[in-house]
Amino acid sequence: MSAGTGLSRLEGRDKVTGAALYAYEYPVEDPLYVWPVGATVANGSVVEVDPAAALADPEVVAVLDHTNAPRLGQGGIADQHVLQSPDVAYRGQIVAGVVATTPEAAREGAEQMLVRYVERPAKVVLDPSDPSLEEPTAAFGGHPGSDAKGDVDAALAAADVVVDRVYTTPTEHHNPMETVATIAQWSGDRLLVYDSNQGPWTAAVAFGALWDIPPERVEVVTEHVGGGFGAKVRPTPGAVLATMAARVTGRPCKLMLTRQQMFTMSPGRSATRSRIRLGARHDGTLTAVDHDALQYSSVIHEYVEHTGAATRTMYATDNLRITHRLARLNLPTPRVMRAPGHAPGMFALESAMDELAYALDLDPLALRLANEPAVEPAGGLPFAGRHLVECLTVGAERFGWATRDPTPGMRRHGRWLFGTGLAASTYPALQRAATATARAEPDGGFHVWVGAVDLGTGARTALWQLAVEALDAPPSRVSIHIGHSSHGQAPLAGGSSGTASWGGAVRAACTALRERLAEHGGVVPADGLAVTGSTEPPPPDRSRHSYGAHFCAVRVDADTGQVRVDRLLGVFAHGRPLNARTAHSQLLGGMVMGVSMALHEQTVVDPRLGMFVNHDLAQYHVATNADIRGLEAHSLERADDDVTLAGGKGVGELGIVGAAAAIANAVHHATGVRVRDLPITLERVRGQ
Repeated sequence: MSAGTGLSRLEGRDKVTGAALYAYEYPVEDPLYVWPVGATVANGSVVEVDPAAALADPEVVAVLDHTNAPRLGQGGIADQHVLQSPDVAYRGQIVAGVVATTPEAAREGAEQMLVRYVERPAKVVLDPSDPSLEEPTAAFGGHPGSDAKGDVDAALAAADVVVDRVYTTPTEHHNPMETVATIAQWSGDRLLVYDSNQGPWTAAVAFGALWDIPPERVEVVTEHVGGGFGAKVRPTPGAVLATMAARVTGRPCKLMLTRQQMFTMSPGRSATRSRIRLGARHDGTLTAVDHDALQYSSVIHEYVEHTGAATRTMYATDNLRITHRLARLNLPTPRVMRAPGHAPGMFALESAMDELAYALDLDPLALRLANEPAVEPAGGLPFAGRHLVECLTVGAERFGWATRDPTPGMRRHGRWLFGTGLAASTYPALQRAATATARAEPDGGFHVWVGAVDLGTGARTALWQLAVEALDAPPSRVSIHIGHSSHGQAPLAGGSSGTASWGGAVRAACTALRERLAEHGGVVPADGLAVTGSTEPPPPDRSRHSYGAHFCAVRVDADTGQVRVDRLLGVFAHGRPLNARTAHSQLLGGMVMGVSMALHEQTVVDPRLGMFVNHDLAQYHVATNADIRGLEAHSLERADDDVTLAGGKGVGELGIVGAAAAIANAVHHATGVRVRDLPITLERVRGQ
């Protein structure tokens, strides 16, 4: 058995039998229950909190607000500084918390709370003409806020053909199956948190900073997580409220957000507006690429979605400009959501490339192949295992692209119009600093500890496979332990970097342990033998990304505008998969989310009240079984061992990038209607 084998998940039986414990399910003695109270204004100040009605219930133990809540330290981000001031920055911001002996009493108490405000005008709409727009120096992930080479304006003026279009994506929310959940318990100055998050060690550091205690005094337990997608990257305001309630009452406190609360008390994806300008010669050679990206953050914290980041790496040109602009709105701070920056940015770029192909009367595949760069266009770095051309050509062959009639609106059967489209995909291949400890026992067993977390991705199984391979030991003798902050420094599961980073540390620790055992003649000392290994980010000497290509076939009802995705085929190059089965599942999951992004997902903001009006799964639509058919994911296995120590590149986000553009391009081919604003609704297809 070796890494790469498509094994079933180690915890699969525990999950389907209910034995796996999620954050809210850990047994604690004499718990209390916390219910947050959200602001009913989008901008203003709390002038009075009247808890009398709530406290009249003997089951209500305490009510917290900005006047009596514990003071937090200066660490963390502004959203986590719960109940530290009367100021309200967005509707739904936590302004009080009710603590009771039952969840029903806590909820009833919260509904009876009387909170009065001084309300101020709120700004909640993303407006490109807003005179107060900011030009940030940096975007998320360390990308520059603005970046340019050559003379873009002159090249556009001299181009044979120019495409100048605006593409938008709406605010979106993650909606994992398990909502945010926390159990907090203090013992003196030590904090124990059972929490649904994407990184127990990083969560412990954050809680420690908020409470001004060393992270070693915080134990965060995250054994099983019911999905994240970025919603649980940082401790949420609700999780912080739970730790405050536990501190005040001296008892364990439990909190689990409702689906509705998830829309304001956990982050979503920023709406984006991308103006793409492409200049080209008649033969398809790109002479200029200009990507101006607008997104929003809250008024209390700066988060800049790196919408233009993927444009830096994609196509050869001597003249390239990427600009990010930021609007400050009275909305919750957006954060990362599956493939942050790249998912909305590549929808814009790959849609524009399709429009350019039509303007040039070129095949969209040929246009992309003609502009394959030798080095990264923005920085000139050499590529580490790009393989995009191979993904495009293999995908075209599998899909049957060569038989395509290029003329839009020509294939019809009854009411249905048929079309095909393609788009490229990319996502950074990251490796972050991590540690792991491997221990040999005198009885012949091995234990490996790493502060990883499994969001449902299969990380636990893949890491175990790496350990078995590196130790060259019988699988039955190797145990993997994850999900505790005390297992050591480890990055969170995000940016498709988790398993690559943790896996590198596991491989380093297990390899070093084998060497130590050899020094002992293969005999384990009576007290055992333990070794800690680590991994660090690679040097910034190359452009390290995964790449892929989506090919899509749709049919569109000519009367209603209904879009059905009949086939979505993806071909991806992501290094050596650590577990072929779970990697394939991750790619399919990303593609499903791409279909959902293209056809369904949007969080609607009421411009008067500043509230998300469709804040539940009855109105916020996501793809279901009825939406998905003909889904295919194929991997080109290229080792790329020089990219990450684990040998593989992350796959969690690669599958979503470009999928929405491929669908939009196929809709245009079917109907002749170009939809530049997601989601692709009936009205937009019908030009209404």
